Amino acid sequence: MRILLLNPPFLGEYGRFSREQRSPAITKGGTFYYPFWLCYAAGVLEKDGFDIQIIDAPASRMGSEDLRAKVRDFQPQMIVVNTSTPSIINDVSIASDLKEMTGAFTVLVGTHPSALPSETLRLNSGIDAIARKEYEYTLQELARKLRDSDGLLDYFDLESIDGLSFHIGDEIIHNPDRSLIENLDEIPFVSKVYKKHLDIRDYFYTIAQYPQVAIFSGRGCPHGCVYCVYPQVMHGRKYRKRTIPNLIEEFKYIENELPEVREVFIEDDTFTVDQNRVFAFSHAYQDAGLKISWIANSRADIDIETLKALKACNCRLLCVGFESGDQNVLDAMNKHLKVEKAKQFVEDAKKAGILIHGCFMVGNPGETKETLETTLRYAKSLKLDTAQFFPIMVYPGTKAYSWAKENGYLLTEDFSKWNTETGLHNCVVSRPDLSNDELVEFCDRARREFYLRPSYILYRIERFIRYPGEDGLRMLKSINTFWKFLFHGTK
Repeated sequence: MRILLLNPPFLGEYGRFSREQRSPAITKGGTFYYPFWLCYAAGVLEKDGFDIQIIDAPASRMGSEDLRAKVRDFQPQMIVVNTSTPSIINDVSIASDLKEMTGAFTVLVGTHPSALPSETLRLNSGIDAIARKEYEYTLQELARKLRDSDGLLDYFDLESIDGLSFHIGDEIIHNPDRSLIENLDEIPFVSKVYKKHLDIRDYFYTIAQYPQVAIFSGRGCPHGCVYCVYPQVMHGRKYRKRTIPNLIEEFKYIENELPEVREVFIEDDTFTVDQNRVFAFSHAYQDAGLKISWIANSRADIDIETLKALKACNCRLLCVGFESGDQNVLDAMNKHLKVEKAKQFVEDAKKAGILIHGCFMVGNPGETKETLETTLRYAKSLKLDTAQFFPIMVYPGTKAYSWAKENGYLLTEDFSKWNTETGLHNCVVSRPDLSNDELVEFCDRARREFYLRPSYILYRIERFIRYPGEDGLRMLKSINTFWKFLFHGTK
C-alpha cells in the first residue's frame, strides 16, 4: 500500500515556511527545519512494509500544480498532511483537494489539530481523520486496517484506533488518547529516513554548522513553562529517553553514512534535563571514537562539571531559553529559573568552551515596558554567541494561549494572522498597557542593539578569522535575509 507523507506548500513566493519549529514561520535568518515528525512516522511505516513517499514542498518551494502532478504519479491510498497553526486553513484546503483527486484516506497531523481536533475537522468535511499527538503508531494501525480491508473502512474499524479523531456523517468521534511511546529505541533512526527520502542540503539552522541533521534523543519535558507547545500538546511532561547505546549507534550511522554532515542538532526540548545521562553519553561518545560536532537545547541551570562533560564529547553550542531578565516575569511564566543562576551558567559555559545561543521572548504574564528594558540590558550583559528576540506567540493547547484568550488579549482568533502576510512571525497578543506593536518594535530594536554593539562586531570578526570553517558558511547563508530585517525590522 502506498502512503504519502506531505509537508504541504505555503507562501512559497515569500520563502520556505518552516512548520516543525516551535513557532512556525518563514524565518528572518533563513532557518528551515526538517519535517522530522513526518520522517519518524515514515520510518515506522516503511519498516512495516508500506511503500512510502515523503514530499517536503516548502523545501523546494514547490507549488500546487507540481504537487498535484507528483501525487497523481504516486497514486497513494493514504495521505498524511503535516499542519501548523498559521497555515491550518491552507493545509486543510490542500488535504481536501488531494482527497478529492485521489480518493485516498486523508489524515491531518501536528500540534494544531491535536489541540483543536473538532474545530479542525469542521473546517472541511473532506478530511477523513486526525492522528493526534504522537502519531507514529496511530498511523501504523490505521494503515494496517486500510491494507487489510482494501481501503473500505467502517466505524468499527476506526473506533478501535487510539489517538484518532474522525467523521461519521455529521458526527465527530474522538477515540481515547494513545499512550505515549515508552520504548523510543524501537523507532527507526530518522537520519536513515533523511538519507533515503530527503536532500539534507535543503535544511538550514542559523546556529548550526551546515549541512546538519536534526534528531531526537528523547521526548517530553518536565518543566512547566506556560508557552512551550510540544510538551503541552504533543509529548507530555515526562522526559522519555532513548538508551545511550541506541543514540551512539545513530551518531555512528551519521558519521559513516552521511559524511557530508558537519553537525548534529539534538532537538529534545531540554537535552540536559538528566545530567547523569549527559555524563553517560559523554563517556560513551568518547569510547566510541566519535568525532562529529553536535549542538543541543538546554536550560540555563546546569553546572560547570556538566558543561565540561558536554565539551569533552564535542558539544559545540547550546541553544538556551533565557526568555527574560526580570525575575518576576520568569516566575509568572513558570520558568523555575533564577536570573543570577542563568548568568553564572553563561560564565561557566564560556570557561568550558561552549558557545551559547540565547532566546528571549517578551510579552509574557507580568511583562511591562520597564521589564522589557531590563531584559535587553540583561541580554547585552551576557557573553552570548548569538541571540534572538521574539514577541510572545501563543498556540492552542498551551497555558499561555488560555491566559491570553481568557483575559481578552488576543487581537484575533483568525489563525492565519499568527504570521504576517509574507509568513514572518507575528504577535496577536495585545494588552492595554503593552500592545503587540510595541512588543514587535521592541524586538526589532533589541536585535539591532544586540548585534550592532562595537564589542559584538569585534567578537564576530575575531571568530570569523579564528574559525572560518565553523562560522563562515552559516553566516553567509543567513546574512542576505537576516541583515535586511536587522536594519528594517519586521513591518
